[in-house]
Amino acid sequence: MIDPRLPVLSAIRRNQKVETKLRSLRRKKKKKFECHILDRELADTLERDIIQKNPNVHWDNIADLQEAKRLLEEAVVLPMWMPDFFKGIRRPWKGVLMVGPPGTGKTMLAKAVATECGTTFFNVSTSTLGSKYRGESEKLVRLLFEMARFYAPSTIFIDEIDSLCSRRGSESEHEASRRVKSELLVQMDGVTASDEPGKVVMVLAATNFPWDIDEALRRRLEKRIYIPLPTQEGREALLRINLSEVKLDPDINLKTIARRLDGFSGADITNVCRDASMMSMRRKICGLRPDQIRQLPKEELDLPVTMRDFEEALVKNNKSVSKEDLEKYERWMSEFGSS
Repeated sequence: MIDPRLPVLSAIRRNQKVETKLRSLRRKKKKKFECHILDRELADTLERDIIQKNPNVHWDNIADLQEAKRLLEEAVVLPMWMPDFFKGIRRPWKGVLMVGPPGTGKTMLAKAVATECGTTFFNVSTSTLGSKYRGESEKLVRLLFEMARFYAPSTIFIDEIDSLCSRRGSESEHEASRRVKSELLVQMDGVTASDEPGKVVMVLAATNFPWDIDEALRRRLEKRIYIPLPTQEGREALLRINLSEVKLDPDINLKTIARRLDGFSGADITNVCRDASMMSMRRKICGLRPDQIRQLPKEELDLPVTMRDFEEALVKNNKSVSKEDLEKYERWMSEFGSS
Protein backbone atom coordinates (compact mmCIF):
# COMPACT_ATOMS: atom_id res chain seq x y z
CA MET A 1 0.00 0.00 0.00
CA ILE A 2 1.29 3.50 -0.86
CA ASP A 3 2.01 5.62 2.18
CA PRO A 4 -0.29 8.71 1.92
CA ARG A 5 2.32 10.72 3.80
CA LEU A 6 4.85 10.36 0.93
CA PRO A 7 4.26 13.85 -0.56
CA VAL A 8 4.64 15.40 2.90
CA LEU A 9 7.71 13.30 3.70
CA SER A 10 9.14 14.20 0.31
CA ALA A 11 8.57 17.89 1.03
CA ILE A 12 10.24 17.51 4.43
CA ARG A 13 13.22 15.78 2.83
CA ARG A 14 13.43 18.58 0.23
CA ASN A 15 13.32 21.19 2.97
CA GLN A 16 16.05 19.33 4.84
CA LYS A 17 18.15 19.31 1.67
CA VAL A 18 17.58 23.04 1.17
CA GLU A 19 18.52 23.76 4.78
CA THR A 20 21.67 21.64 4.41
CA LYS A 21 22.61 23.62 1.28
CA LEU A 22 21.96 26.92 3.05
CA ARG A 23 24.15 25.88 5.98
CA SER A 24 26.86 24.96 3.49
CA LEU A 25 26.49 28.34 1.77
CA ARG A 26 26.65 30.20 5.09
CA ARG A 27 29.87 28.38 5.97
CA LYS A 28 31.24 29.20 2.53
CA LYS A 29 30.40 32.90 2.82
CA LYS A 30 32.43 33.08 6.03
CA LYS A 31 35.49 31.96 4.09
CA LYS A 32 37.79 34.46 2.43
CA PHE A 33 37.92 34.55 -1.34
CA GLU A 34 41.31 33.22 -2.41
CA CYS A 35 43.12 34.49 -5.48
CA HIS A 36 46.62 34.93 -6.86
CA ILE A 37 48.70 37.13 -4.56
CA LEU A 38 49.22 39.64 -7.41
CA ASP A 39 45.43 40.08 -7.63
CA ARG A 40 44.90 40.44 -3.87
CA GLU A 41 44.77 44.26 -3.89
CA LEU A 42 42.24 44.22 -6.73
CA ALA A 43 40.17 41.59 -4.92
CA ASP A 44 40.21 43.74 -1.77
CA THR A 45 38.95 46.66 -3.86
CA LEU A 46 36.00 44.56 -4.98
CA GLU A 47 35.38 43.21 -1.46
CA ARG A 48 34.62 46.77 -0.39
CA ASP A 49 31.75 46.82 -2.90
CA ILE A 50 30.14 43.63 -1.59
CA ILE A 51 27.20 43.90 0.76
CA GLN A 52 27.85 40.65 2.58
CA LYS A 53 24.77 41.05 4.73
CA ASN A 54 21.27 41.13 3.38
CA PRO A 55 20.63 44.59 1.82
CA ASN A 56 17.38 44.52 3.84
CA VAL A 57 15.30 46.33 1.22
CA HIS A 58 11.92 44.70 0.57
CA TRP A 59 9.28 45.24 -2.11
CA ASP A 60 7.10 46.99 0.49
CA ASN A 61 9.85 49.57 1.09
CA ILE A 62 9.49 50.76 -2.51
CA ALA A 63 6.51 52.93 -3.34
CA ASP A 64 4.53 52.18 -6.51
CA LEU A 65 6.33 50.44 -9.45
CA GLN A 66 4.04 47.39 -9.18
CA GLU A 67 4.58 46.31 -12.79
CA ALA A 68 8.38 46.64 -12.51
CA LYS A 69 8.32 44.62 -9.28
CA ARG A 70 6.22 41.90 -10.93
CA LEU A 71 8.56 41.66 -13.92
CA LEU A 72 11.68 41.57 -11.72
CA GLU A 73 10.13 38.95 -9.46
CA GLU A 74 9.32 36.75 -12.46
CA ALA A 75 12.70 37.32 -14.12
CA VAL A 76 14.97 36.96 -11.08
CA VAL A 77 13.26 35.94 -7.83
CA LEU A 78 10.96 33.09 -8.93
CA PRO A 79 13.75 31.17 -10.73
CA MET A 80 15.61 31.13 -7.39
CA TRP A 81 12.53 29.91 -5.53
CA MET A 82 11.36 27.38 -8.16
CA PRO A 83 14.48 26.12 -9.99
CA ASP A 84 12.75 22.90 -11.07
CA PHE A 85 10.20 24.89 -13.08
CA PHE A 86 12.60 27.35 -14.72
CA LYS A 87 14.40 24.94 -17.05
CA GLY A 88 14.69 24.49 -20.79
CA ILE A 89 12.73 27.16 -22.64
CA ARG A 90 11.80 28.64 -19.25
CA ARG A 91 15.44 29.06 -18.23
CA PRO A 92 16.19 32.28 -16.27
CA TRP A 93 17.32 35.31 -18.24
CA LYS A 94 21.07 35.71 -18.55
CA GLY A 95 20.87 39.37 -17.55
CA VAL A 96 18.29 42.05 -16.76
CA LEU A 97 18.53 45.73 -17.72
CA MET A 98 16.51 48.36 -15.87
CA VAL A 99 15.88 51.42 -18.02
CA GLY A 100 14.43 54.75 -16.98
CA PRO A 101 14.92 58.36 -15.95
CA PRO A 102 17.32 59.12 -13.07
CA GLY A 103 15.90 58.99 -9.55
CA THR A 104 13.14 56.45 -10.21
CA GLY A 105 14.37 53.73 -7.80
CA LYS A 106 16.47 51.38 -9.95
CA THR A 107 19.12 50.83 -7.25
CA MET A 108 16.44 50.21 -4.59
CA LEU A 109 14.80 47.64 -6.85
CA ALA A 110 18.13 45.85 -7.33
CA LYS A 111 18.64 45.68 -3.56
CA ALA A 112 15.09 44.38 -3.08
CA VAL A 113 15.76 41.63 -5.63
CA ALA A 114 18.88 40.57 -3.70
CA THR A 115 16.94 40.63 -0.42
CA GLU A 116 14.05 38.55 -1.75
CA CYS A 117 16.46 36.02 -3.26
CA GLY A 118 18.74 35.92 -0.22
CA THR A 119 21.80 36.40 -2.43
CA THR A 120 25.15 38.08 -1.91
CA PHE A 121 24.78 41.56 -3.39
CA PHE A 122 27.60 43.12 -5.42
CA ASN A 123 26.81 46.83 -5.80
CA VAL A 124 29.41 47.70 -8.41
CA SER A 125 29.95 51.22 -9.67
CA THR A 126 31.52 51.87 -13.03
CA SER A 127 34.17 53.97 -11.26
CA THR A 128 35.32 50.81 -9.44
CA LEU A 129 35.64 48.88 -12.68
CA GLY A 130 37.25 51.84 -14.45
CA SER A 131 40.47 51.25 -12.54
CA LYS A 132 43.09 53.95 -12.17
CA TYR A 133 45.70 51.30 -12.91
CA ARG A 134 46.33 50.86 -16.61
CA GLY A 135 45.16 47.47 -17.81
CA GLU A 136 43.63 46.48 -14.46
CA SER A 137 39.99 47.09 -15.36
CA GLU A 138 39.76 43.83 -17.30
CA LYS A 139 41.22 41.98 -14.29
CA LEU A 140 38.66 43.62 -12.02
CA VAL A 141 35.83 42.43 -14.26
CA ARG A 142 37.21 38.88 -14.28
CA LEU A 143 37.73 38.89 -10.49
CA LEU A 144 34.22 40.27 -9.98
CA PHE A 145 32.65 37.28 -11.69
CA GLU A 146 35.03 34.82 -9.99
CA MET A 147 34.05 36.25 -6.61
CA ALA A 148 30.35 36.19 -7.55
CA ARG A 149 30.64 32.47 -8.35
CA PHE A 150 32.52 31.86 -5.08
CA TYR A 151 29.86 33.66 -3.01
CA ALA A 152 26.95 32.32 -5.10
CA PRO A 153 24.04 32.63 -5.15
CA SER A 154 24.94 36.20 -6.09
CA THR A 155 23.46 39.29 -7.68
CA ILE A 156 25.85 41.57 -9.57
CA PHE A 157 24.36 45.05 -9.93
CA ILE A 158 26.15 47.43 -12.32
CA ASP A 159 24.76 50.94 -12.20
CA GLU A 160 25.18 53.41 -15.08
CA ILE A 161 26.40 50.59 -17.30
CA ASP A 162 26.23 52.87 -20.34
CA SER A 163 29.34 54.72 -19.10
CA LEU A 164 31.23 51.41 -19.05
CA CYS A 165 29.91 49.90 -22.28
CA SER A 166 29.15 52.63 -24.79
CA ARG A 167 28.32 51.87 -28.40
CA ARG A 168 31.10 50.92 -30.80
CA GLY A 169 32.45 53.90 -32.68
CA SER A 170 31.11 56.43 -30.17
CA GLU A 171 33.31 59.35 -29.13
CA SER A 172 33.65 58.00 -25.58
CA GLU A 173 35.04 54.65 -26.74
CA HIS A 174 38.80 54.10 -26.60
CA GLU A 175 41.09 51.05 -26.48
CA ALA A 176 40.89 50.53 -22.70
CA SER A 177 37.10 50.81 -22.83
CA ARG A 178 36.94 48.22 -25.63
CA ARG A 179 39.02 45.76 -23.58
CA VAL A 180 36.80 46.15 -20.51
CA LYS A 181 33.70 45.73 -22.65
CA SER A 182 35.10 42.59 -24.28
CA GLU A 183 35.95 41.06 -20.89
CA LEU A 184 32.48 41.84 -19.54
CA LEU A 185 30.87 40.19 -22.58
CA VAL A 186 33.07 37.10 -22.15
CA GLN A 187 32.20 36.83 -18.46
CA MET A 188 28.48 37.28 -19.11
CA ASP A 189 28.65 34.49 -21.68
CA GLY A 190 30.12 32.33 -18.91
CA VAL A 191 27.17 33.02 -16.61
CA THR A 192 24.82 30.17 -17.35
CA ALA A 193 21.66 29.24 -15.54
CA SER A 194 22.52 26.47 -13.10
CA ASP A 195 20.18 23.72 -11.95
CA GLU A 196 21.48 24.39 -8.45
CA PRO A 197 19.98 27.61 -6.99
CA GLY A 198 23.06 27.89 -4.79
CA LYS A 199 25.26 28.39 -7.87
CA VAL A 200 23.27 31.08 -9.66
CA VAL A 201 24.92 34.39 -10.59
CA MET A 202 22.44 36.99 -11.82
CA VAL A 203 23.56 40.15 -13.62
CA LEU A 204 21.38 43.21 -13.06
CA ALA A 205 22.24 46.49 -14.75
CA ALA A 206 20.71 49.95 -14.80
CA THR A 207 20.98 52.89 -17.16
CA ASN A 208 19.54 56.34 -17.69
CA PHE A 209 20.80 56.31 -21.30
CA PRO A 210 19.88 52.97 -22.92
CA TRP A 211 20.49 54.35 -26.43
CA ASP A 212 24.22 54.65 -25.58
CA ILE A 213 24.68 50.95 -24.69
CA ASP A 214 26.72 48.66 -26.92
CA GLU A 215 24.51 46.39 -29.06
CA ALA A 216 26.33 43.19 -28.02
CA LEU A 217 25.80 43.98 -24.34
CA ARG A 218 22.16 44.85 -24.96
CA ARG A 219 21.62 41.39 -26.48
CA ARG A 220 23.11 39.73 -23.39
CA LEU A 221 20.86 41.74 -21.09
CA GLU A 222 17.94 39.76 -22.44
CA LYS A 223 15.20 41.14 -20.21
CA ARG A 224 14.76 44.91 -20.44
CA ILE A 225 12.40 46.56 -17.97
CA TYR A 226 11.20 50.17 -17.94
CA ILE A 227 11.20 51.94 -14.57
CA PRO A 228 8.81 54.88 -15.04
CA LEU A 229 8.10 58.05 -13.09
CA PRO A 230 5.74 57.52 -10.13
CA THR A 231 1.98 57.57 -10.61
CA GLN A 232 -0.40 59.73 -8.54
CA GLU A 233 -0.74 56.87 -6.05
CA GLY A 234 3.03 56.36 -6.01
CA ARG A 235 3.67 60.06 -5.42
CA GLU A 236 1.31 60.03 -2.44
CA ALA A 237 3.12 57.00 -1.03
CA LEU A 238 6.50 58.68 -1.53
CA LEU A 239 5.24 61.78 0.29
CA ARG A 240 4.13 59.65 3.26
CA ILE A 241 7.49 57.86 3.37
CA ASN A 242 9.51 61.09 3.16
CA LEU A 243 7.39 62.91 5.74
CA SER A 244 7.00 60.03 8.19
CA GLU A 245 9.43 61.55 10.72
CA VAL A 246 8.26 65.18 10.65
CA LYS A 247 5.19 66.89 12.08
CA LEU A 248 2.47 67.81 9.58
CA ASP A 249 0.03 70.70 9.90
CA PRO A 250 -3.68 69.73 9.72
CA ASP A 251 -3.96 71.77 6.50
CA ILE A 252 -1.60 69.39 4.64
CA ASN A 253 -3.34 67.64 1.73
CA LEU A 254 -1.08 64.95 0.27
CA LYS A 255 -3.40 64.28 -2.69
CA THR A 256 -3.19 67.91 -3.75
CA ILE A 257 0.59 68.00 -3.35
CA ALA A 258 0.94 64.72 -5.29
CA ARG A 259 -1.05 66.20 -8.18
CA ARG A 260 1.30 69.20 -8.21
CA LEU A 261 4.24 66.78 -8.40
CA ASP A 262 3.11 65.13 -11.64
CA GLY A 263 6.21 64.50 -13.78
CA PHE A 264 8.61 64.56 -10.80
CA SER A 265 10.88 61.57 -10.17
CA GLY A 266 11.18 59.88 -6.78
CA ALA A 267 14.44 61.75 -6.15
CA ASP A 268 12.78 65.05 -7.15
CA ILE A 269 9.95 64.41 -4.67
CA THR A 270 12.46 63.68 -1.90
CA ASN A 271 14.16 67.02 -2.62
CA VAL A 272 10.84 68.88 -2.44
CA CYS A 273 10.00 67.21 0.90
CA ARG A 274 13.44 68.00 2.31
CA ASP A 275 13.10 71.66 1.32
CA ALA A 276 9.55 71.92 2.68
CA SER A 277 10.58 70.39 6.02
CA MET A 278 13.26 73.08 6.47
CA MET A 279 11.17 76.15 5.58
CA SER A 280 9.97 76.90 9.13
CA MET A 281 13.55 76.65 10.44
CA ARG A 282 14.77 79.08 7.77
CA ARG A 283 12.09 81.60 8.71
CA LYS A 284 12.89 81.20 12.42
CA ILE A 285 16.63 81.89 12.12
CA CYS A 286 16.30 84.67 9.54
CA GLY A 287 17.98 87.82 10.92
CA LEU A 288 19.44 86.11 14.01
CA ARG A 289 23.10 86.21 14.99
CA PRO A 290 25.12 82.93 15.04
CA ASP A 291 25.17 82.90 18.88
CA GLN A 292 21.37 83.32 18.96
CA ILE A 293 20.91 80.49 16.44
CA ARG A 294 23.05 78.14 18.54
CA GLN A 295 20.91 78.83 21.62
CA LEU A 296 17.59 78.04 19.92
CA PRO A 297 15.97 74.91 21.43
CA LYS A 298 14.98 72.18 19.00
CA GLU A 299 11.32 72.56 20.00
CA GLU A 300 11.22 76.07 18.54
CA LEU A 301 12.62 74.83 15.22
CA ASP A 302 10.72 71.56 14.89
CA LEU A 303 7.44 73.06 13.71
CA PRO A 304 4.76 71.26 11.64
CA VAL A 305 5.20 71.36 7.86
CA THR A 306 2.43 73.38 6.18
CA MET A 307 0.98 73.74 2.70
CA ARG A 308 2.72 77.12 2.53
CA ASP A 309 6.05 75.32 3.05
CA PHE A 310 5.30 73.06 0.09
CA GLU A 311 4.27 76.02 -2.06
CA GLU A 312 7.66 77.62 -1.39
CA ALA A 313 9.52 74.34 -1.94
CA LEU A 314 7.79 73.81 -5.29
CA VAL A 315 8.96 77.24 -6.44
CA LYS A 316 12.57 76.27 -5.62
CA ASN A 317 12.51 72.73 -7.10
CA ASN A 318 11.75 71.82 -10.70
CA LYS A 319 11.25 68.40 -12.26
CA SER A 320 14.47 66.90 -13.64
CA VAL A 321 12.92 64.90 -16.49
CA SER A 322 11.51 66.66 -19.56
CA LYS A 323 8.63 65.54 -21.77
CA GLU A 324 11.15 65.06 -24.60
CA ASP A 325 13.21 62.72 -22.36
CA LEU A 326 10.15 60.60 -21.58
CA GLU A 327 9.27 60.33 -25.27
CA LYS A 328 12.83 59.18 -26.00
CA TYR A 329 12.56 56.40 -23.38
CA GLU A 330 9.22 55.31 -24.80
CA ARG A 331 10.64 55.13 -28.34
CA TRP A 332 13.62 53.06 -27.17
CA MET A 333 11.43 50.66 -25.18
CA SER A 334 9.07 50.34 -28.14
CA GLU A 335 12.02 49.23 -30.28
CA PHE A 336 14.18 47.26 -27.83
CA GLY A 337 12.14 46.67 -24.67
CA SER A 338 11.14 43.15 -23.67
CA SER A 339 8.74 43.66 -20.79
